[in-house]
Amino acid sequence: MSAVSLKWVNTTLQLKGSVIKAIYKNVLWCGIFGFFVSILHYLDKPVSQPILGSVIPSIVLGLLLVFRTNTAYERFWEGRKCWGSIVNNVRNLARQIWVSVDETSPEDKNHKIAALNLLVAFAVATKIHLRGEPINDELEELMSSSKYVKLKIMNNPPIEVAFWIGDYLQQQYNHHCINSYQLTSMQELLNNLVDNLGACERILKTPMPLAYAIHLKQLLVLYCFLLPFQIVNSLGWWTGMITALVGFTLFGIEAIGLEIENPFGYDANDLPLDAICKTMKHNIDDLMSLTPNTRSPQNHPTY
Repeated sequence: MSAVSLKWVNTTLQLKGSVIKAIYKNVLWCGIFGFFVSILHYLDKPVSQPILGSVIPSIVLGLLLVFRTNTAYERFWEGRKCWGSIVNNVRNLARQIWVSVDETSPEDKNHKIAALNLLVAFAVATKIHLRGEPINDELEELMSSSKYVKLKIMNNPPIEVAFWIGDYLQQQYNHHCINSYQLTSMQELLNNLVDNLGACERILKTPMPLAYAIHLKQLLVLYCFLLPFQIVNSLGWWTGMITALVGFTLFGIEAIGLEIENPFGYDANDLPLDAICKTMKHNIDDLMSLTPNTRSPQNHPTY
């Protein structure tokens, strides 16, 4: 229990991954304004206006914030499901290529290794593409120098990598290294990879409607502006602190939604895409260390 309690305390006080840095200025302004209203109330100025509580009902603002956060989390979770599907499809396609594609010449194994590295390259290229970054050295070790140079001039590098993988599969079918059923199965997995790329692009290029984001921010500012006038008569000098606490809660929820609606970046709350790609690379390396049972050409089914 002591270890659990210590972890709970550490998580509560942790700054990395929190939204405190993004909202602390707004919280300070709320506290300062609440304290200013307290001074005016102390000087017998007519600042106590409890009726202002009906201007923006708390339930309305709460529902707007919940909708904002839920919408952002749906985008985050959909992005995670897409990357989970990319991992599974890469593993399945790599396994089928390594086991099912026959090696009829000494160069075939090298071609298979190159194809498996291209599967990892697809994931890495997808990560780079979603982050809007240029092609970097991370892809250079996963493909030939000619492919790497060509990839630098492509508008959508993952599509080009998928093309190379599909071209390899078709070549293996033409050379009678796989049959039509195996080709269909592998092409379906490759299509799934491209579908997941499209789903991630949909998340990236469909942000929260601007009008909704603006209106929510306006309501948050207006609510925090009116709050001290509602509570100053009851709380007196505590008005600034309570206003800051309410501002911390409301602006924090809004900032969380903004933080997770694009899950493909480098923030602590984004998806760990670098770790996911490294895991795929380790999985492919482990797979290539295994030796599948080879089949003789005469055991192939009729094409």
